[in-house]
Amino acid sequence: MATQFLEMPDQNGYFGEYGGQVIPPELKAIMDEINDSYDKVRQTEEFQAQLQGLYTDYVGRPSPIYFAKRLTELQGGARIFLKREDLNHTGAHKINHCLGEALLAKHMGKTKVLAETGAGQHGVALATACALVGIECEIHMGEIDIKKEHPNVTKMKILGCKLVPVTRGTKTLKDAVDSAFEEYVKDPINFFYAIGSVVGPHPFPRMVRDFQTIVGTEAREQFQGKEGRLPDYAMACVGGGSNAIGLFTAFLGDEEVQLIGVEPAGKGLDTADHAATLTLGSKGALHGFECYNLQDEEGQPLPVYSIASGLDYPGVGPQHCYLKDIERVQYKTIDDKECLDAFMKLSRLEGIIPALESAHAVAYAMKLAQELSADKAILINLSGRGDKDADFVAEYLSL
Repeated sequence: MATQFLEMPDQNGYFGEYGGQVIPPELKAIMDEINDSYDKVRQTEEFQAQLQGLYTDYVGRPSPIYFAKRLTELQGGARIFLKREDLNHTGAHKINHCLGEALLAKHMGKTKVLAETGAGQHGVALATACALVGIECEIHMGEIDIKKEHPNVTKMKILGCKLVPVTRGTKTLKDAVDSAFEEYVKDPINFFYAIGSVVGPHPFPRMVRDFQTIVGTEAREQFQGKEGRLPDYAMACVGGGSNAIGLFTAFLGDEEVQLIGVEPAGKGLDTADHAATLTLGSKGALHGFECYNLQDEEGQPLPVYSIASGLDYPGVGPQHCYLKDIERVQYKTIDDKECLDAFMKLSRLEGIIPALESAHAVAYAMKLAQELSADKAILINLSGRGDKDADFVAEYLSL
């Protein structure tokens, strides 16, 4: 991997001009303590052995790479491959960093882990990890998302976490973040805020990225073993950006691999109902860090929308912002209609029901494949399964 990417972020948590700690001094001390504890514990053989053992025996890693033969035949052109993170325990990539964060919280002697969730995958994964290590868990979730993602809500309750409905603002992910963070600052000494993506103040963008790099590391080795070469394209959906950075990191130094992040265009980029942060956003501060975000003239976050609850966030991980600026990653958009089409096609052609978040990446791969020759290969991070979305989609499409 190229040295410039290995050395990021800098000691202040910046990827170029993005990231950092835009927080009060008293919180900076807490974040620095988390950073120091993370640096110490991640180097130990005990922590690494425990985490790798859980990835293998608990999560079921490595997740396989699957050639989507029928979908490829339908689209024509490039071959489409899926990195099957949907097969992980709890149904998505989120378990990769949740186990790491829960183990770190336990190591630091914290009494409770707090988090936000949109689609509920982070919430389920964190509740699972907290049950496993034996630490109290509290999840804040927007009221709209609670209704859309009811199966995940039920799982979180069964797993023993306290679920806090968020009824203010847009009642979705951004407001859940605000609510969880407000609870966290009541007692940051004893509470641990397990951020669900590569966002937030340093060290969370780095820490979550590090735990998610297992996706790309596995995929790179698996694809070479299966095909004898690297993919021509690697792509993933982007909300906060954890599943995408997890895949991209292993390929950043491979210039022959084109990397594509896919954002939600929602009901259209010409409407207010989208969450295309990197496409239409501008630089500003949000939730304790500098990033591209969708904001009004006064710098306040705009309401955002996506049919996929896990993508409706007005900001994005700082490393994605940097990768956009240096043009190492291209960021594209897919609207709701294209997402639903991909959701149904993958389900009915391959017997794989994807998360609506992941379906955005599948949709763009389907479009791109038609433009490429049959000797080209596209690798998609299928970041989650669509059990949580099945009832919503069936009702939405009147199935």
